[in-house]
Amino acid sequence: MESTTHINTLVFLLCFCFCFFQTTFTVSSALKSTNNNIFPKEALPTKSGYLPVSPNSTSAIFYAFYEAQNSTLPLSQTPLLIWLQGGPGCSSMIGNFYELGPWRVTNSLTLQPNPAPWNRLFGLLFLDSPIGTGFSVASTTQEIPTDQNAVAKHLFAAITRFVLLDPVFKHRPIYITGESYAGKYVPAIGYYILEQNTKLQVPERVNLAGVAIGDGLTDPVNQVVTHAANAYYVGLINERQKIELEKAQLEAVRLAQIGNWSEATDARRRVLGRLRSMTGLVTLFDYTKKAPYQDDLVEQLLNIAEAKKALGVNESFVYELCSDVVKAALHADIMKSVKYMVEHLVRRTRVLLYQGQYDLQDGVVQVEGWVKTMKWEGIVEFLNAERKIWKVNGELAGYVQNWKSLTNVVVLGAGHLLPADEALNSQAMIEDWVLERGLFKNVQ
Repeated sequence: MESTTHINTLVFLLCFCFCFFQTTFTVSSALKSTNNNIFPKEALPTKSGYLPVSPNSTSAIFYAFYEAQNSTLPLSQTPLLIWLQGGPGCSSMIGNFYELGPWRVTNSLTLQPNPAPWNRLFGLLFLDSPIGTGFSVASTTQEIPTDQNAVAKHLFAAITRFVLLDPVFKHRPIYITGESYAGKYVPAIGYYILEQNTKLQVPERVNLAGVAIGDGLTDPVNQVVTHAANAYYVGLINERQKIELEKAQLEAVRLAQIGNWSEATDARRRVLGRLRSMTGLVTLFDYTKKAPYQDDLVEQLLNIAEAKKALGVNESFVYELCSDVVKAALHADIMKSVKYMVEHLVRRTRVLLYQGQYDLQDGVVQVEGWVKTMKWEGIVEFLNAERKIWKVNGELAGYVQNWKSLTNVVVLGAGHLLPADEALNSQAMIEDWVLERGLFKNVQ
């Protein structure tokens, strides 16, 4: 999640026995038979453990993989979704145990089946990235990425290592998905894969089939200038406040344009802080909510020894939902754009953008703000394409607009953590997009 605030406990993973992470670890069959109330054996991942990011370092990315529950295709052809959380520095276990994984945490810190998980028809791989995030390990703070190229390099190492774990993974189509600050991670790793594939022999290439970005921060300069008008037309601020907020937005843009990236990040934070102050909202992630998302339940769950043991993590590990250390490392990156990466991807693979109706931070208006500036030969046709009414089980779910390789979806009734708000509709969306069904068929 982008800019989630959690106090860093400063237990930064450096006290670990790093030899534990030098090779990929998966949950053993003995652990799978473990019976405990926190983690029923049915909720265990198919595989989980650590994927090294470099042969010269003990730094490693934690993963949890869930095989498809009811794939309609042979396993060797079943699509594989990779999920990346945002932050920067927030754990993909939020997506796993609060949003779209097969099991969700409850208020009593138990797990219950998700009625609409994303692994119903597809394999689902959660990666805690960058290193230092969630259960992932950074052997030194200096190894934590400070830009998207470094993030992508580590992810590429982890993904290629994961594919080698089982021959059945080798030819499965891979879709990179994620939300919020992963609006940068997803294009970055997609771009990097395409770049590396040109240098590799066919058997060594990553079988990238598409990328999907939910409520993403992708092109911050074009997104930050939308907040005042968005809040004004929703009825949350008046014209005087709108003018005041617009001045603050332009200061963030000015600083970015002269390359003062850290100061631009601070200026954007002031814009969002001022908007919260003006509106009195408990969260900009969903302007209808009376209380914030309860994703902190994931942190409570994953600090229970039995949960860590079930996932194959050292029980002394102190799990943080979001790392202030990782966030600080990427501070100067926050206002930088990866729009050019999306422009590259949309020419060579499929791209899905989706937003929750109620997200004021990285929502519908913010995404439209940068998409309409894309340099892509199909952008005029996309912008002029029909915005189609989308229904799930006969009920209005949102709107779909697509042209060739680009699809944009607005999901009604949802905020920033969209799969948590609209589980069934988010599942229908990702399944129909991957399988190119219904309104999600390629429009030429």
